[in-house]
Amino acid sequence: MPGDPEWTDDGRARCGWAQGPWLTPYHDEEWGVAVHDDRRHFEFLTLEAAQAGLSWLTVLKRRDGYRRAFAGFDPAAVARFTPARVDTLLADPGIIRNRRKVESTVANAAAFLAVAEEQGSFDDYLWGFVDGSPVVNRWRRPADVPATTPLSHAVSADLRRRGFRCVGPTVIYAHLQAAGLVVDHLTGCFRHRQLAV
Repeated sequence: MPGDPEWTDDGRARCGWAQGPWLTPYHDEEWGVAVHDDRRHFEFLTLEAAQAGLSWLTVLKRRDGYRRAFAGFDPAAVARFTPARVDTLLADPGIIRNRRKVESTVANAAAFLAVAEEQGSFDDYLWGFVDGSPVVNRWRRPADVPATTPLSHAVSADLRRRGFRCVGPTVIYAHLQAAGLVVDHLTGCFRHRQLAV
């Protein structure tokens, strides 16, 4: 959840959560930028599902470990992972070693490919929920930013219907924020002005 915009040493106000060597570059360079690449969508879905019950920083620090463990976030490769491969991943300290989350990533890879085949791409499918244009919110305070919205509930329900796992409305709202379908930088943050176009 974003915090109050805070002025930093470089003279720019950022969402309050974007502090430190991991979160600041993620906030400045990625969070809220429109994603139109299926592999990046799969990466974010994987990481956001892994975050459930944990901090984003915990997952972000393991991003390289996830990239290695999950074949560079190639859904076609991950969909072919065997139960033995899952067992090997559960011994990998570079990722969150939670069987439910690891198995859901493999299941989601197959579901992801099915959506892409049906819709032309996962990107086309997802952006169809917002008619191709991001939802630009104008939150002023961190308390204004919701954890879920009717949009995230609708996307979550449709993904679950299609066989995705660990994609509740909160996880999906995090994905919509990260992938730029929803711009949730606070209005006092310098990135809001750049992305709310």
